[in-house]
Amino acid sequence: MATETMSTQSSAQQQGGKKNAPDSVNDSALMRALRLVGRSFATVWSVPKARFGLILLGLIILMAIFAPLLSPYDPKASDFEASLGPNAEHWLGTTGNGQDVLSQLIWGSRISVFVALCAGLLSTAIAVIVGLSWGYIRSFAGEFVGFIVNLFLVIPSLPLMIVVAAYLQNGGLGVIILVVVLTGWAWGSRVLRSQTQTLRSRDFVTAAAFSGDSSARIIFHEIFPNMLSLIINNFFGAATAAALAEAGLEFLGLGDSTTVSWGTMLYWAQNNNVLLTGQWVLLFAPGLMIALLAVSMTFINFGVDRLSNPRLREGN
Repeated sequence: MATETMSTQSSAQQQGGKKNAPDSVNDSALMRALRLVGRSFATVWSVPKARFGLILLGLIILMAIFAPLLSPYDPKASDFEASLGPNAEHWLGTTGNGQDVLSQLIWGSRISVFVALCAGLLSTAIAVIVGLSWGYIRSFAGEFVGFIVNLFLVIPSLPLMIVVAAYLQNGGLGVIILVVVLTGWAWGSRVLRSQTQTLRSRDFVTAAAFSGDSSARIIFHEIFPNMLSLIINNFFGAATAAALAEAGLEFLGLGDSTTVSWGTMLYWAQNNNVLLTGQWVLLFAPGLMIALLAVSMTFINFGVDRLSNPRLREGN
């Protein structure tokens, strides 16, 4: 009986060890991923321009998150005197409809930042899937994908955005994001395809192919991790373009003019001829915020460049 009890305990310990083994492997993989993220962030943070961009982007995102707390008034409330200049109660004045400009500027960050990040993320996801698959797989399907990508690259993006947005007018925020993604994924996929073709002939990719790994596993487990910095760079570029595109479409009146965003602020300021009435701040304030959002992401890319180029790290 004692022998059977000991054998039962040992088998239970072995089973427990087998159950805990995958957990330990997952924990170690998680720790490695966290260390990699920490080192990457430290590398980007070490670049002064990127540090400025991260701080600026963080402040803009915090302003968007805490807009209800930071805004002094309801952005759509029209209870105030119209066309007031900057004063103690309304730091940036009021619009022609009697709305507080500062409140609209704070609340407008929500839509502008959301469109920039969401459209940039979707554009990058499409570019990654198309670019990596197009660069690795050699078949007729790859030639067809190349034709589609080149077609989107040849068509001017601004006229295409205007045509699509005008056709789907009054479709809300989703239409703006759709239009920006539709016109913003092709360039990133082209860049990622070129880098994938370079990595395709490397020894670790060849070894994975000889070991019987599928094309999808090779693309996303072998090639994708080695292109992470380039993908991050592509994301910030796409997000910058999305922020500018959203503001441009709203300024042209192709979005939902009832929402409060930096683009709609420019649209209503232009319709009310604010330069003729001396209220230049109604154009300057949202234009400055759009520029700061674009500048923050552009400056972050300086740090991402150091992350992707070892020579930049060695030189500093």
